[in-house]
Amino acid sequence: MMKKFNIVVERDEDGYYVASVPELPGCHTQAKTLDELRARVEEAIKLYLEVEKGAADITTEFIGVQVVEVSVE
Repeated sequence: MMKKFNIVVERDEDGYYVASVPELPGCHTQAKTLDELRARVEEAIKLYLEVEKGAADITTEFIGVQVVEVSVE
C-alpha cells in the first residue's frame, strides 16, 4: 500500500536541509543534499509507521504555507 505524506523542507544556518512531516509529530531528519534528504525522510517515515502502528491511518489535507512576521525585542 502506498500513502502520500506532505513534507516541509527548510535549510538551517549551517546549510543542512531539514525535513519534517506535519502529519507525524516528531518525524524529521536532515541531510546535506536534497537527494539525500529525500531518501532519509522516506526512511524516517517508514520507521515512524513501524513504531506507531495506527499512524498510517492519519489523513490530513495540505492547505499551504504562510509566513507570519512578529516583533521580537
